[in-house]
Amino acid sequence: MKAMDVEAALEAMRGLFPETPLQLNDHLSARYGANIYLKREDLTPVRSYKIRGAFNFFRKIVAESPAGTTFVCASAGNHAQGFAYVCRHFGVEGIVFMPVTTPQQKIDKTRTFGGEFITIRLIGDIFDQCYAAAREHVEAIGGHMVPPFDDPDIIEGQATVAAEIRQQLPEDVTPDLIVMPVGGGGLSSGMTGYFADTLSQDTFLFCEPAGAPSLKTSLERGEVVTLPKVDNFVDGAAVARIGDHNFEALKQFRPDQVEIVPENAICVTMTEMLNIEGVVLEPAGALSLAALSMLPAERIAGKTVVAVVSGGNFDFERLPDVKERAMRYAGLKKYFILRLPQRPGALRDVLNLLGPEDDIARFEYLKKSARNFGSILIGIETGRRENFVDLFQRFEAAGLGFEDITENEILANLII
Repeated sequence: MKAMDVEAALEAMRGLFPETPLQLNDHLSARYGANIYLKREDLTPVRSYKIRGAFNFFRKIVAESPAGTTFVCASAGNHAQGFAYVCRHFGVEGIVFMPVTTPQQKIDKTRTFGGEFITIRLIGDIFDQCYAAAREHVEAIGGHMVPPFDDPDIIEGQATVAAEIRQQLPEDVTPDLIVMPVGGGGLSSGMTGYFADTLSQDTFLFCEPAGAPSLKTSLERGEVVTLPKVDNFVDGAAVARIGDHNFEALKQFRPDQVEIVPENAICVTMTEMLNIEGVVLEPAGALSLAALSMLPAERIAGKTVVAVVSGGNFDFERLPDVKERAMRYAGLKKYFILRLPQRPGALRDVLNLLGPEDDIARFEYLKKSARNFGSILIGIETGRRENFVDLFQRFEAAGLGFEDITENEILANLII
């Protein structure tokens, strides 16, 4: 990748949307004792950086192809929205294949961005079925399949994020650390390629959700690996296989340069940014900020850090789940199964063990027909995580049989 080609793409892109801001964030800078800059890709017209790669892919083909060329993509998320927006910009026909299970909100947003220039086809229950149908359609009509990340022109377009960062940083400031989320690898391979001649490899930190560590696993094995399963909670970065072009660009990095971030830790960052900064982030958009909290203090203190906020397409119907996950990760909410004697006053005795900051958030009998003992599910929220240490001691002193199932995924998924 040549820097001059990325800069040419960036210049052409200015006809589509203005640069996204690079903001020094006072809240995070104070927390870490550093200068933390946020590259706000959640402020593009489609609220993610995906519009960049799509634009660069389209502009090259439109310049060379005859009128009437059809473009096709398979996506239920940010790629579809960027694709649709660019179709309308160039006035070309686009077909978006989405799984039948795609939330209506995402379908509506994609249709809004593309207007009369796109057609949405709902096919298959899972993405693989949808993608296969899209590929088959492209082959039948002779159109252009627009990949989400595994393509040199897509990578070059995403690299414009780095070109903007270079222009926006003060002249006397060089970043000590650049933190980027990784899904398929389009953004990270583009940014590292652009900065390859000016920054050392140690400047870069990649971050992946714990449920989809495709880059880290591939770096550890020295080849592209397809994960057997992924956790789709961080839907913008939950990719089972990093792109081939992308891995080729990233294979020289060390596995320890990839920070694995638990999904629930990402939820903590999402709620904090919403409550403190008023910034709405999707899980993938919060990934790089959550990664900062996983690092040793000395890695950040006194440094200049640039963190890419990759997207803000968040469905607020997911907010209760995000809050729940955040509280559990912070140690402020736990679920227990309690074994209670079936006698009058037994429940009152349990309630009297709760502290002044403890609040019951869930209560359910699990066995109502037991003669001597019965089990209850109880969820407790508290003000400080240390309160649970005292509560456990009171449970044990009272001879109360209990099991903490907060981190037991099988029981939690079945019962909670």
